[in-house]
Amino acid sequence: MRVNVWGINYAPEQIGIAPYNALLCEYLLERGHEVRMATSFAYYPLWKKAAADCGRLYRTHFVRGVPVYRCWHYVPQRPSAIKRVLHEATFVLTSLLRLLTLPKPDVYVVVSPPLLLGAAAWLLTRFRRAPVVFHVQDLQPDGALALGMIRQGLLARLLYGLESFAYRKAARVSGITPGMLSVYRSKGVPEAKLVYFPNGTTVPGAADIPTPGSFRSRHGIVENAFLAVYSGNVGMKQGLDVLLDAAKQWHNGEVTLVICGEGAGRERLERRIRVERIPNVTLLPLQPEQEYLEMLRDADVALVTQQQGAGRFCFPSKLLKCLALAKPVVTVADEASELAQALNGAGFGVNVLPGDAQGLASTLKELSRTRDKLKAYGVNGRGYAAQFELSRVLGEFERGLLALVGDGVGTGAARSASSRFSEGRSRSSGTNSHVGSDAHND
Repeated sequence: MRVNVWGINYAPEQIGIAPYNALLCEYLLERGHEVRMATSFAYYPLWKKAAADCGRLYRTHFVRGVPVYRCWHYVPQRPSAIKRVLHEATFVLTSLLRLLTLPKPDVYVVVSPPLLLGAAAWLLTRFRRAPVVFHVQDLQPDGALALGMIRQGLLARLLYGLESFAYRKAARVSGITPGMLSVYRSKGVPEAKLVYFPNGTTVPGAADIPTPGSFRSRHGIVENAFLAVYSGNVGMKQGLDVLLDAAKQWHNGEVTLVICGEGAGRERLERRIRVERIPNVTLLPLQPEQEYLEMLRDADVALVTQQQGAGRFCFPSKLLKCLALAKPVVTVADEASELAQALNGAGFGVNVLPGDAQGLASTLKELSRTRDKLKAYGVNGRGYAAQFELSRVLGEFERGLLALVGDGVGTGAARSASSRFSEGRSRSSGTNSHVGSDAHND
């Protein structure tokens, strides 16, 4: 099967959508399929290209065996709503032109955001006839409105129009949570088009879990200190100010906080820590994979935060990696969000409402005094993460692609895969109804 994947993010970017795209491409390649990836020059989360990539229109190279077609796009130093539109539009234009020069595949997998790729994919298939699977990692118009990045008006109507057009023209529309599938249904997407394609994780064996103490020793954190860590994107959606507000309420080293990440909001966080002299907070850059695993191993709890109104169906990628290592989680999220509902249903930690710095400070102090609870949270989390084992998630998606393009339709296995792919596993319930990612940050 020949598959062209089209999305704005790819390796070597460490966080967000990029790791998912890389895992999909590498899996399909290992399974013997012909895979091409059309993407941008790496820029996220720093919003800055490498010096060698600046000014280049196109580049073709291999990443772990996958042929990657890099395409120029505008990258603003300080993203705003309008600049983000221009940023995405330039990528859509240059990558569309690049894809027109590539051989026709059996199927396109188009990853959104950017939302505009949906309309561009329809245009592409006027010249390169092949079905499109429109895979949505984030409901862009809903999220932008909820966060106040845009207001109701012409731009919002345009985004919803593009969304509706993309859904109508795609052969399949996939989402990472059952809640997203519910949104598609409410927007008139036929049931036969729906695909449940969660992001997966790998649950490590005992031999793959780092020995304790390395991270604490490297950063001068004493063995008995209660360590809470956040790792991922430092941006608006994450609402990280609540962590600093909570840290101001701790005394005598009750909790040690590590924020590890990059993004548009990092400079402001650094300034707050310095100007307000917030104690017990260490700000680190994104860590390489081994150092990240060592940090998680040494942490008492992992923190997963969302800004109020970040979107009911936004599901942070970092969660399952933490749970796979049996790490208890404290989330900051709206009660109606899928993140909070997953935590409450599976019992792998404690949720605090966005903006409740006092509640967060009290929760972490209480956990530091009652550490016996942490082991049960960790066991529950590891069991929850096991449902989303990476090879199973990707294997089911692969079988659905094969069924869509017509390979093996006559076999019972292919018919079963086709049914699951088309119906989007709409009957999933209970602890099977939430997702995560093998990416270590978001």
